[in-house]
Amino acid sequence: MTKEQQQKQGNIVAIIVMIFLFGMISFVTNMASPMGDILKFQFGVSNWMGTLGVFANFIAYAVMGYPAGNLLQKLGYRKTALIAIAVGFVGVGIQTLSGTAGSFGIYLSGAFVAGFSMCLLNTVVNPMLNSLGGGGNKGNQLIQIGGTFNSLCGTAVIILTGILIPEGIKNAQISNVFPLMYGALAIFALAFLVIAVAAIPEKNKEQQKTVESSQYSPLSFRHFILGAIGIFVYVGVEVGIPNLLNKWLQNPDLNVLQLGEGGNAEAIAGSVAATYWFLMLTGRLLGAVIGSKVSAKSMLGVASVIGLALTLAAIFAPATSLCNLPVFKNDANGLFGMEAVPVNAALLVLIGLCTSVMWGGIFNLAVEGLGKFTEKASGIFMVPVCGGGILPLLQNAIVDWTGGIGYLTSYWVIVVGLVYLLYYALAGSKNVNKDIPVE
Repeated sequence: MTKEQQQKQGNIVAIIVMIFLFGMISFVTNMASPMGDILKFQFGVSNWMGTLGVFANFIAYAVMGYPAGNLLQKLGYRKTALIAIAVGFVGVGIQTLSGTAGSFGIYLSGAFVAGFSMCLLNTVVNPMLNSLGGGGNKGNQLIQIGGTFNSLCGTAVIILTGILIPEGIKNAQISNVFPLMYGALAIFALAFLVIAVAAIPEKNKEQQKTVESSQYSPLSFRHFILGAIGIFVYVGVEVGIPNLLNKWLQNPDLNVLQLGEGGNAEAIAGSVAATYWFLMLTGRLLGAVIGSKVSAKSMLGVASVIGLALTLAAIFAPATSLCNLPVFKNDANGLFGMEAVPVNAALLVLIGLCTSVMWGGIFNLAVEGLGKFTEKASGIFMVPVCGGGILPLLQNAIVDWTGGIGYLTSYWVIVVGLVYLLYYALAGSKNVNKDIPVE
């Protein structure tokens, strides 16, 4: 086998591993949402405290976002990926240990460490897949495949978590989801070994442009700053919608699903929330098809308007009105089937089609006209991802302030967020700093 053939074979293996890691980002991140209620009942804490796992996972982005970009620039793809995988293994390992030790604090520390890994992986996986694909259309295709697997894993973990809690959420323990954690540990370990021996193409350091000597930075552009705020809001909206929906549907005190004896509210709630992530997958595929024909501004604006309409309808619709959705029930009547859920839930699930295209739209608008500052701007963009932990925390606090019943009331946070994204699409994304040299 020639050296060129070995290189090509090594690239194929590395591509497969990177796609799996793309999925692990969503798998580990999304697992934190249903874990919120497990923590709530196992440790007897309030809704907002149960959401601290999500908060810890995302606040790590605020701490690690900017250093992650610098790390990638200094160490390259392979070393940064290995560090990210090792940190992810440790983070999930600590979370697993918390189930054995029965410690709320240990779980939160594990979620925080795992968040460091997710931030590093987000920083390295996208450009690494592009590089392994040789850039251009092939590189973009690999990123799209990775994004699809990311959505699939995000959908699967929500469903699986619900199925793994057969005795009701009030009796749930961290140990119930050990199979998911063991699976994550195994994938991290395998990925580390493969990346350690695979041939990973690195960027030529002479080709890496630097803007350190410039008196300007991405933060000199108003539309970039407003776009960074948009990312903070968007990730909070994206995570907050299914997070509160899952909690609302499986709340044993409210029984909004109106289940009788033997009903599995946890599995049904997990399936409904997972449908949101599945529709995000569908929306991303549709967005990829029409992306070359519709501007990012139009796409973001239309998605924000439709999302607003659906959220307001969900807030004001009577929770007693039901509609049927396909779910994994895992009860006496079988694993899969149709189940009646509040129409509010169906409306919230549909927002997944809207949020699916928002990240790309915000990113494209925010870096438009940045020229040589684009790479540095991409690193800064990791910091406001922490909104995914802060806005859901605020929503859960509203539920606590309303005596544990104001789940739909908490979606006013989502309304405010979508109004901001609409403003950004219509006006905030305009580049008013065209006098700054970017070449």
